[in-house]
Amino acid sequence: MFGKAAARSGPGTPKGVGDAAEALALRHLRAHGLDLVTRNYRVARGPHAHAGEVDLVMREPDGTLVFVEVRARRDDAHGGAAASIGAAKRERVIYAARHYLRRLGSVPPCRFDVVAIDGSRLSWLRAAFDAS
Repeated sequence: MFGKAAARSGPGTPKGVGDAAEALALRHLRAHGLDLVTRNYRVARGPHAHAGEVDLVMREPDGTLVFVEVRARRDDAHGGAAASIGAAKRERVIYAARHYLRRLGSVPPCRFDVVAIDGSRLSWLRAAFDAS
């Protein structure tokens, strides 16, 4: 009745865990004065694959556009959530952010943040990486 897609998106699935982590990160960032611009901005490479994705695009009160990668892990073993963002993942986030910025008339100040959730501990890493 629910099919494969529904089976992959429940609370205990990787997608369900990711959705819950994004919702928690969004609440945290909003509580600190950021506004949501868009969620899950994807750049398609083909009909079933994407070349890049930004979990959350937020705006600071000063106008800075913040591209946020959200990562969640059960605990901080093996370096934790933040350590799981390798060079390839950063490149995909940067690729999607550049694509997003090309749609704008003028480019505001920008930065790349990470919200890392290890168990019940949330860490907001401002300017976690850059596009250089």
